[in-house]
Amino acid sequence: MLSATFAAAVMGSLAFAPKVAQAHGTIVAAPSVSAGTIVVRTSERRLYYGLGGGRAIAYPVGVGRAGKQWSGTSYINRKYIRPDWTPPSIILADHPNIPRLIKGGSPHNPMGVAAMSIAGGEYAIHGTNQPGTVGHFVSYGCIRMFNADITDLYSRVRVGTEVIVQ
Repeated sequence: MLSATFAAAVMGSLAFAPKVAQAHGTIVAAPSVSAGTIVVRTSERRLYYGLGGGRAIAYPVGVGRAGKQWSGTSYINRKYIRPDWTPPSIILADHPNIPRLIKGGSPHNPMGVAAMSIAGGEYAIHGTNQPGTVGHFVSYGCIRMFNADITDLYSRVRVGTEVIVQ
């Protein structure tokens, strides 16, 4: 049995421990979220991964800012762990002095710990080096997730998984 002093010290130190994002629970899903499908609802700033049986895992996400949003249906065409980042032309146009390559694993890499590219454009679902941006309209069209959440989703998704952005 722990002493009261030790237990208080442990509980006190937990208050300052970094909070780790995790999959944010199973919810009742709209019928449009079929098993094995990713649905991003931009207005909600949520990504849903369909589990079947009317259930989905919901994750908070950062989405495209005004004028940078898109919608449509595509699929995951590649998956990466600790990806390098090369800024797309639209970002280079706005930020011409940005590095042309940031290596995977760098704290300056905006892709975070993992990424899944979406076919047909320069967009991806990825982690982030700026967790405070998740839940906001912040990107150039990519879908940003907490690193723990992209790790969870990455483990569930295969190349070819349908992605619907609404």
